[in-house]
Amino acid sequence: MDTKKQGFFSALREEVARGLSPARARRRSASNAAEVAAALRVAGGAGEALAPLMEGPDPEAAPGGAGGGGARREGWGQWVRGQLQLARAPGAAGAGAGADGAAAARRNDLRLLLGVMGAPLAPVHVCAAEPLPHLSIKDTPIETSSAQYILQQYLAASGGHRLLSSVRNAYAMGKVRMVATEFETGGRVVRNRMAAQRAEPGRFVLWQMAPEMWYIELAVSGSKVHAGCNGKLVWRHTPWLGAHAAKGPVRPLRRALQGLDPLTAASMFAGARCIGERKVNGEDCFILKLCADPETLRARSEGLAEIIRHVLFGYFSQKTGLLVHLEDSHLTRIQSTTGGDAVYWETTINSFIEDYRPVEGIMIAHSGRSAVTLFRFGEAAMSHTKTRMEEAWSIEEVAFNVPGLSMDCFIPPTDIKSGSVSETVELPQGEKSKVGLLPCHRAKVAALEKADDNVAWSGALQLDCK
Repeated sequence: MDTKKQGFFSALREEVARGLSPARARRRSASNAAEVAAALRVAGGAGEALAPLMEGPDPEAAPGGAGGGGARREGWGQWVRGQLQLARAPGAAGAGAGADGAAAARRNDLRLLLGVMGAPLAPVHVCAAEPLPHLSIKDTPIETSSAQYILQQYLAASGGHRLLSSVRNAYAMGKVRMVATEFETGGRVVRNRMAAQRAEPGRFVLWQMAPEMWYIELAVSGSKVHAGCNGKLVWRHTPWLGAHAAKGPVRPLRRALQGLDPLTAASMFAGARCIGERKVNGEDCFILKLCADPETLRARSEGLAEIIRHVLFGYFSQKTGLLVHLEDSHLTRIQSTTGGDAVYWETTINSFIEDYRPVEGIMIAHSGRSAVTLFRFGEAAMSHTKTRMEEAWSIEEVAFNVPGLSMDCFIPPTDIKSGSVSETVELPQGEKSKVGLLPCHRAKVAALEKADDNVAWSGALQLDCK
């Protein structure tokens, strides 16, 4: 097989299959590194034109979604209309649907799982190359100075700032299992009672390079999502929607914050404040809270979809100093195209980060689990829906400063202009009207805002991906 035509990451998979890992490939020659870059340039030019990436579930995650450019134009609206018609349990087909219905339901669930959990981004832009704020208690609020102290301890526990800053690039390979566990609509709850048996298995590979470049490839049950960032543009590609560019500023991959990139995680919380303490799995932790600024929220909003807030909580162990739990939640308002009530979506992701082990002196989490809740409310009082999904992951291999990796390895599928990332110009003028919060929903939104300072999670993940 001609590995140049397959591209760098396809060649990597072949090497891993033959037992040659990047950690053992450090003795490769410089000429081989040049071949890698050339292969990436060949592969990078074969993609299709990028279209804007909408945050949250993919438009085709619901039954009846159209493919191609039509789906990209519909964006959130197509997905929401599909969710309004959704009345089945996740991962389970109706008794009379037959084999075709079961297969279609499984495909829809898989699209939803990959769309929401495959490659979510962090709330704000960060630059790990910038130094953390100088620890100071003079003229500094106690919440801010406490957060700075906690981050200094976190960096020290992770291997030290000097060692972490010496990492030019990093590689991680692991396994995942994903499943939809529960669906609630109109007061009716349907649970997936065989969640562990029906979990979708998969694998992923993640590459990172300073500054702010990353690439992830995630394959689950025959479907593959790959996403990346070249330092200027974040993009994602799915088999049902093709390639998309992300709205707003360049942001890190959330999966990298889950114990794989301590320096970026510390930089992410550089502007956070300490809001208290909480036990996580019986371990006392400090809680740092980070809120996306209004400017970033506006840049990430588009057309009828307005991101109202995005909050990230980090739980740092008082015993080890390491990050053991991440929780982030963002609330989106979607205006009706017909002038009706707005629909609100709250997406919450809880991640437990476990099994820290040193890799070349750097503490890396080698397993973890996440639980995602999608909550839709608005319109009629009984029209709310709630979908719960879970993921478990384990890390098989990690390597730092891999030879041959260059900026060419992070080229997007095709060239893209900076002004082409917005879909607002494609919407009819009548669909751009803004609608305020309806009186019957103000209490719900206020409760969601209040929940930011009262973090709680009652779910439990029992998947074993080892």
